[in-house]
Amino acid sequence: MGSIYLTDNLKMCVIILYISLIIITAGAYVLKFLKKDASNFITRMKSFWIIVILFTAAFMFNKAAAVFFIMLISYLALKEFFSMIPTRRCDRRVLLWAYLSIPIQFYFLYTGWIVMFYLFIPLYLFILIPLRMVVTEETEGFLKSCATIHWGLMTCVYSIGYFAAYLSIPNEINPAGGSVGLLVFILLLTIFNDFMQYLFGKIFGKHKITPKVSPNKTWEGFWGGVFSTGILSVCLYQILTPLSILQSAIIGFCIAIAGFFGDITMSAIKRDMGVKDTGALLPGHGGILDRLDSMIFTVPLFFHFIAYDFNIGILN
Repeated sequence: MGSIYLTDNLKMCVIILYISLIIITAGAYVLKFLKKDASNFITRMKSFWIIVILFTAAFMFNKAAAVFFIMLISYLALKEFFSMIPTRRCDRRVLLWAYLSIPIQFYFLYTGWIVMFYLFIPLYLFILIPLRMVVTEETEGFLKSCATIHWGLMTCVYSIGYFAAYLSIPNEINPAGGSVGLLVFILLLTIFNDFMQYLFGKIFGKHKITPKVSPNKTWEGFWGGVFSTGILSVCLYQILTPLSILQSAIIGFCIAIAGFFGDITMSAIKRDMGVKDTGALLPGHGGILDRLDSMIFTVPLFFHFIAYDFNIGILN
């Protein structure tokens, strides 16, 4: 399936991102040299460097490499999810079906069979998972187990699959940034929103939003993230998207709100399970799902906004 088209605007954004990372990392080591406590921040930056380099490398080659990279992330996320949430012993073969759904789902994405990507997990596995479970004749905990497995598939396979779905958007729709530019746009907005909500919350936060779910979330942090993300969206829309200035402002606000709810939803799951992080794969960052919690909500929403607003005929 050919190489991935990278526009000059997109290449410029990637270069700026790497320059920013170099400056921030250098600043962290300066703080360490000055005997300031920056060890945790340096650990987080090392993990972030790994993420950015792997992501860049995957999308610099071709569609196959990019789809495989996202499929690997999906597998690690699902493994992390099932490790965090207990399942019944009798469901081991059902979990095998869940893992086998990953290459099938990403095959649909790689070949551009988007309509099957839309339907495979929400519809077909919605039917097949309980079908496989019921033949075990174990009814205790049936509904909880069925819901857990399907929620894991929707979160870790279906939603993460949308990262690859952007590659099915025709580049002609977005001359400024191409299909990858749209993905980079939503990723930048989501990451920026997480950071700004954290920053505003640390500096100005007084009024908690959901103290029982995520005690560190405040109204000050929330609104600081919403307005900051709206501003960034307006700054980037001409570089990476085909949006108008009004559309970019609206989508910036919507993405910030959706990212917030993605974050606290994963926080609620972790509190229910009594864990601090979903995993320990990324030093200083927790697990895969700790980094993707906001994106699980924002990436699919922005994809469907673009597909609907620009009447993209990708239902092949």
